Amino acid sequence: MSITARHKTSIGRTLFRCVGLALLVVFILGPLVQTIMVSFVSTLPHDDLARGQLTLVNYRNIFADPDLVASLGNSLIYVSLNVVLTLSVALPAAYALSRHSFVGDRHLMLLLLTFRITPPVVLSLLVFLLFARLNLLNSPVGIALIHCLFNVPIAIWILTSFISAIPREFDESAFLDGHSRAGFFVRFLMPAIAPGIGVACFFCFVFSWVEVVFARILTSTGGKPITMAIQALFGFTTDIGLVMAMTVISLVPGVALIFFVRKHISKGFQVRA
Repeated sequence: MSITARHKTSIGRTLFRCVGLALLVVFILGPLVQTIMVSFVSTLPHDDLARGQLTLVNYRNIFADPDLVASLGNSLIYVSLNVVLTLSVALPAAYALSRHSFVGDRHLMLLLLTFRITPPVVLSLLVFLLFARLNLLNSPVGIALIHCLFNVPIAIWILTSFISAIPREFDESAFLDGHSRAGFFVRFLMPAIAPGIGVACFFCFVFSWVEVVFARILTSTGGKPITMAIQALFGFTTDIGLVMAMTVISLVPGVALIFFVRKHISKGFQVRA
């Protein structure tokens, strides 16, 4: 093949990749851009606004509604609590599975993964009866606890691989220097596996923030998260602008999390790859 032909082939491949990337960006960002645009449009007639007029009334209506504001606070509470509880349980468990061998340890890891992919609706009745007995219904704490059942297994899987990548001499040197196990975890292990912790936090946040099965079952009168608040906005006459504004606000915490832990997330996925 001549140099000219190779050059044309290279240009064709580059053009094809650029077009494919552009189509992918449009496919991903198209709905998001439309959502943001509609959130600034009056989709229902208001006092001084015509339908289709650009306005901030949708966002003002959100913060003027105590139920919508409370739903955002409930989601932030149970997601934060869930991440803290999940890491508190998964980190010691992952360290034990990484540093110690016992009969059935590989089977236990497979069992954890199997439990993680179990459909939440399968456990819905048992969870409702148990939480009703424990008086944890209509509370963000109850949702945080049930989400831990699904987030702890995947967090253990993620953290175990990162801890296994650290030599055992790293632990021994810290213990020889007189550090306790708790001090070793806080001062040495957690900074060393910060990318893995970032990845685990990311997955825990995503699952808890968008989960609706247990949110619907466990919050019938109070403690509703933002997902249930958005669903409650749909009715015979739906204010689409208000729904889109609430959707945009629901995206803010996730975007903020990705921004603050983006370096850890990128390094974590590189390590696992």
